[in-house]
Amino acid sequence: MCSGSRGSAGDDGPMETDNIINDTFSRECYFPTMVFKVVCSDFEELNAHLLKLIYAERERDRRGIERSNFRKLGGWHSHNKLHKDAAFGPLTDRVNQAGRRISRKLGYDPEKHLKIGTMWAIINPPGSSNKAHIHPGSQWSGVYYVNAPENAGDIEFTDPRTSHLMNQPGFGPGKKVKECWTKVKHSPKAGKMLIFPAWLYHSVEPNLSEKVDRDGERVIISFNLSQTRR
Repeated sequence: MCSGSRGSAGDDGPMETDNIINDTFSRECYFPTMVFKVVCSDFEELNAHLLKLIYAERERDRRGIERSNFRKLGGWHSHNKLHKDAAFGPLTDRVNQAGRRISRKLGYDPEKHLKIGTMWAIINPPGSSNKAHIHPGSQWSGVYYVNAPENAGDIEFTDPRTSHLMNQPGFGPGKKVKECWTKVKHSPKAGKMLIFPAWLYHSVEPNLSEKVDRDGERVIISFNLSQTRR
């Protein structure tokens, strides 16, 4: 829950002068949808290491094209056990650290911890995208950007409450507060990690990068987290 108060008349413009002017007015926010963001401080060295591993994995496992969301567009999707490979340890350590911080922030049972259940890499060349989907069987999901050229395609989160989408009120220019948003976009950026509820619908816009070969490919690592007993 988040809460905030509306104070003086200047907060919302002129107030009508009537017999309720002295009443208190506050806002409480329930059922929030949380998205956590991590920006890695040493991402350049980390990403150079990860890129070598991911492209080597693609050479070893060309079947990944068959697992792609839109295989005809040339995307590649690795197997989902990369976290079992010690070579990916520098990233799995960061994910586990983020999981611990989320657990403390939300007051989770200290006898349990958020553990990676699956982790995989995706390479999307220019023109490829990912349709809207969720990640069943886990509590949190995440994405880490390894290579993200300009215009590589935003990730878009959609309000899962379909009834909220049916009859939206009108808003003044620039007045629509976050609590009323129905879609949120994040631009990919190398070194950025997003962690969001696994039930939250998300999609990825087409990669419109004008760069060629590997420089134009959006490369990410995705993962799922669930609580397990220590």
